[in-house]
Amino acid sequence: MRISEDAEPSTDEDTRSHSRGNSSLAQAREVLELRAFRRLWVVTGLCSTADWLALAGLAALASTLATSAAGLNFAFSGVLFANLLPGLLFAPIAGLIADRFDRRTVMAAADLARCALLLSIAVVNTYWWILAGGFLVQIATTMWIPAKDAALPRLLRRPDQVASAAQLGLVMTYGITVVVAGALYTLITGAGTVFGLPTEVIAMNGLTRLAIALAALLDLASAASITALVPELSGRFAQATPSTPDASTPMAATEPGPGVAGMLRDSVSYLRRTPLVRGLLVGMAGALTAGGAVVGSAQPYALSLLGGQAAFGLLLLSAFLGLVIGIVATPRLAGRMTHERLFGIAVVAAGSMLVLLALSPHLAVSLPTVVVVGACAGTAFLAGVTIIGSRVDDALRGRVNALYQSLLKVVLGCSVALSPLLVTLIGQRQVLLWGNDLLIDATRPVILGGGLLAVVAGTIACRHMRDDARRPVACRPGVSDAARR
Repeated sequence: MRISEDAEPSTDEDTRSHSRGNSSLAQAREVLELRAFRRLWVVTGLCSTADWLALAGLAALASTLATSAAGLNFAFSGVLFANLLPGLLFAPIAGLIADRFDRRTVMAAADLARCALLLSIAVVNTYWWILAGGFLVQIATTMWIPAKDAALPRLLRRPDQVASAAQLGLVMTYGITVVVAGALYTLITGAGTVFGLPTEVIAMNGLTRLAIALAALLDLASAASITALVPELSGRFAQATPSTPDASTPMAATEPGPGVAGMLRDSVSYLRRTPLVRGLLVGMAGALTAGGAVVGSAQPYALSLLGGQAAFGLLLLSAFLGLVIGIVATPRLAGRMTHERLFGIAVVAAGSMLVLLALSPHLAVSLPTVVVVGACAGTAFLAGVTIIGSRVDDALRGRVNALYQSLLKVVLGCSVALSPLLVTLIGQRQVLLWGNDLLIDATRPVILGGGLLAVVAGTIACRHMRDDARRPVACRPGVSDAARR
């Protein structure tokens, strides 16, 4: 990882002491003072605004161009599927590209490709090209994300700033830009009524196509900004690596092999000899499986609490609130313990709370439980991103980031899809308990199974990870300490 010339080297204990002495807001302000990161943060805002604006525009355009009831029903889900599928198929290739080629060039080329494809969708104005072109746009996006995530730590001064940088990135991607894109889409599509535009323009989906064209121009602005304003994204940081990697230096990377096949072999070898990354992936897979089980069975679970659709909305709101709390609190918690320990504790705690959620008899118990589950999930995700940014060697960071992102989409998507099927197959069961017949809803065993799986995965992750003294992370005392706090 690159360290700025004006920064002094610091140990893990120094960085944790520094984190303890500053609030999350102060740490975020300190990161934003770095010119290179601030420019990349603005570029991320341009791209994220373009993504959300394009998603809304493509879904609306597909629904108006559908020629059958099936096409109309498939419009939004088809656009959404076209957005997710490239991440499942091409994430490993994107990681290889991010590690083999200049990352600034990869990001700029991906932005130019997205700009051209979105403009072609706005011009062609046909249903089939919306889906095909949107699929190609997301391939370019899949190439952009690992390159950005892998280059991000090189713009910072200290390893402990990775958490704050990732936190700011999430705020921009899933907070600020969602509001900005929604406001832009509303202003553009509502301009016909406000300004009395000709009906011919509106009838040809002119305003929706204009929104898509604006998204393309934002991608073009991102490419220009990356090329002209963020030269720090280019190149590699030469890191001294031992000639013979061993368990004491698990995060060191060997010299990359020639070609794609050599890089794939390096990736497999790196995962095999690096317990930290294996534990990270196992723990996150368990957490995502449990989270997908909750999301997939949330609606029937709300009905089992006799709360109807209102309870379903409250559960989703509680989960979102918990995610925000977890993301905001993670840098502060990281000042009290290592990110490795924090990650394992968060996964185990999330699974434990899911067990309580499965046994909850009332909405009053379920809502605060879901808040805690969401907070643990946000903490685990941000801690995992921080571990990758601060502990994985620059030469392999793109591939590990791509694997982490593809794991997020594959495991979460499969879990969300399979949970309703399991709920349907299990159905309702009569259970004799203490002489009384109890009706057990199918959502309870599904959520219970997801929670137990998360506890097991978190425990395995703790055994694979190591603290500063190279000892396995102890999750049980950490969960007790966290509960007391």
